[in-house]
Amino acid sequence: MSLVTAPITAPSPVPTTRQSALPLRRPRSGGLARRAGLVFAVVWLLLLTALATSVQWLPIPSYDEIVGAPFQPVFAPDAPLGTDSIGRSIFSRAIYGARASLTLGVVAAAISLVLGGLLGLVAGYYRGVMETVVDLCSEVVQAFPAMLFLVALAAAIRPSLATLTISMAVLMVPAFARMMKGAVLAQTGREFIAAARAQGAGPIRIMFREILPNTLMSIASFAIMVTATLIVIEGSVSFLGYGIPAPQPSWGGMVAESQSQLATHPAAVMIPIVFLFLTVFALNAMSDWLRARFDVGQNQI
Repeated sequence: MSLVTAPITAPSPVPTTRQSALPLRRPRSGGLARRAGLVFAVVWLLLLTALATSVQWLPIPSYDEIVGAPFQPVFAPDAPLGTDSIGRSIFSRAIYGARASLTLGVVAAAISLVLGGLLGLVAGYYRGVMETVVDLCSEVVQAFPAMLFLVALAAAIRPSLATLTISMAVLMVPAFARMMKGAVLAQTGREFIAAARAQGAGPIRIMFREILPNTLMSIASFAIMVTATLIVIEGSVSFLGYGIPAPQPSWGGMVAESQSQLATHPAAVMIPIVFLFLTVFALNAMSDWLRARFDVGQNQI
């Protein structure tokens, strides 16, 4: 009787491709840089806002006061950032320019947020004729180039901080209306809206108690980004000579006044540019942080 033995085979090796049942977390390479940028943004905006709001009580000269010879260098005794073409303190004018730019950007963004947000909220909830009217008005306003509209307005009436603020707010209303309408359309099909309707909630309560709170963070991040955009637009219009009238300072106007002396006295041109750049960078960093913090889809990336 012969014994039949099965061939002995070596055990199959354990696959090396699967090291763990738990997925590996991808390192967030930009986390440290984003936090550092956020800290800088908050510190810069708080410092600039504090200086701009209290500039009248600070021991610095007025924006139209001549403190020394023209184009004094940086770290001069009476002008820590030097003087401009007629001897005014660049530091003082930059701080007064910050007050004008921040006021215009924040107020115009707030006005356009309220008007555009209400229009988008109503249009997105009711749809139909209301949506058609809001979309048509938005397209009409957006058909005008922003710079051309502001230049034409300056040619028609004397430009001022108030007229520029109102006109820029009107230009930004369609952007807020479209964004709010999209956010409302994304919320109306969710379960909590159906539950609110089943409980007998009316349109006003659904819009302002259910939909609006769930869209505030996205709208807030967009409003901060719009504020940065408005500050850049104001600087561009003032650089062209159609913005805030002299002698009231603005960052764009300061650049325009000293641009011919860029080769010989670069500080008079570069300092307001640095103020403008740092402010826009800080606002964009805060907007990105809000969007990354409260946008679930982006947090999963």
